[in-house]
Amino acid sequence: MVPTITLNDGVRIPQFGFGVFQIDPGQATVDAVKQAFDAGYRHIDTAQMYGNEEGVGQAIAESGLSRDEIFVTTKLNNSRHGRDEAQKALEESLTKLGLDHVDLYLIHWPLPKRDDYVETWRGLEQAKAAGKVRSIGVSNFQVPHLDRLAAETDTVPSVNQIELHPTFTQPQLRQYHRDNAIATEAWSPIGQGGALLKNELLTSLAEKYGKSPAQIVLRWHVQLGNVVFPKSVTPSRIAENIDVFDFELADDDVATISGLDKGDPGARLGPHPDEFN
Repeated sequence: MVPTITLNDGVRIPQFGFGVFQIDPGQATVDAVKQAFDAGYRHIDTAQMYGNEEGVGQAIAESGLSRDEIFVTTKLNNSRHGRDEAQKALEESLTKLGLDHVDLYLIHWPLPKRDDYVETWRGLEQAKAAGKVRSIGVSNFQVPHLDRLAAETDTVPSVNQIELHPTFTQPQLRQYHRDNAIATEAWSPIGQGGALLKNELLTSLAEKYGKSPAQIVLRWHVQLGNVVFPKSVTPSRIAENIDVFDFELADDDVATISGLDKGDPGARLGPHPDEFN
């Protein structure tokens, strides 16, 4: 059911995945990931910072799925920047995951005041050349950070994972991605739930399409071309989230949802990448 997107290096990534941010390490992660596999997810997004790579690896090992059926993303911890350190950190992640490679490895934050993301990126390039990772990308990078990578290194990131939801749509950054063949991945895709999912427009669209407000938002992401990976530990919600491929939003409804955008800084939920160090 889940479509794939071809990245700029030819690797195909499932457009819909399962995120494990803030899922407790250990059995909670194992159970959630296995439930996601049962619901049809084949793309798992984790990070060294989340502390639950081992649980993801255990779930993969116990799933009965072949390695080539599963797309695994992890992200470099902020404390492990630097060319050599990034590669060492990846080796540690591979051990925790029980894998010989990951499909996508990201620099989690640019940390601009530290001024080391270019050298760190060179470490990711070397990891890819060594076959430890199929694709490399970044997370929370802004246009100046991306421009600097383009000017000083040999590899365009395959993806940029950014905060993105209907009240914070980042149109300029997404346009830059389109212009430079960088796939857009959305974190916090439903704005951490809460007030957004009670928005009158979204609840009316949910009634119109016979879906939940969360499904309306997730379908909006899909139709914009974003890679999206909602997180839940509730089996019914895990199954509900991926059930967005049996309907299509009208173009004017997509535009109306995009019109909820409040811009920056009004709707940003996480730290600003230019200021987070």
